[in-house]
Amino acid sequence: MISEIKQDVNVVFERDPAARSRAQVFFLYPGVRAIINHRIAHRLNQSGHHFLADWVSKRTRKKTGIEIHPAAKIGKGVFIDHGMGVVIGETAVVGDYCTIYQGVTLGGTGKDKGKRHPTIGQNVTIGSGAKILGPFTVGDNSKVAANAVVLNEIPPNSTCVGVPAHIVKRDNKRIAPAAPLLHPVADLDQIHIPDPVSMELCTLRTEIDRIKKKLEESEHD
Repeated sequence: MISEIKQDVNVVFERDPAARSRAQVFFLYPGVRAIINHRIAHRLNQSGHHFLADWVSKRTRKKTGIEIHPAAKIGKGVFIDHGMGVVIGETAVVGDYCTIYQGVTLGGTGKDKGKRHPTIGQNVTIGSGAKILGPFTVGDNSKVAANAVVLNEIPPNSTCVGVPAHIVKRDNKRIAPAAPLLHPVADLDQIHIPDPVSMELCTLRTEIDRIKKKLEESEHD
């Protein structure tokens, strides 16, 4: 447990430029506090102390705004940044070294039984407000853009965006139609991700403008 806590603190200190000391991360970061408390609740739950596990979970939600079911499995080095509104369901699994931003839900669809929540691979980044709903897997090293709604399995090394989410990159190769990049995509970048729907709308708009111009020219002739 102590080695896990040290790793949780060190990972946050390495990833968050606002972190000034490990003491600050340990005592003041709600994401770190929520994960430490979850590790306690998870062990209580595994040993059959379900009421105590649930009490720790509910108290943590009240203190941090982060709700993690005691039965959920959280890997090492997981960073919940800000964290307010994060919900992680009972059968969810979060792999090692993932980054989860505020408002993320790892939930179910309401129709599944048994395994109802997603399995998140290792080194996955989930942007703020994203919803991942259902008993499928988000592959290792993938990125889920802010406010995306993921309803189907995502292969490893993919980037997905939109409602419902579309895969726009796989193995660092663009799947969506080409568009100029604003900035190089950083590992923790949640916003500079191409949206295939908006790109298609831009293409249609350009085509409509071209047709209108052609019609205007023919009228003048």
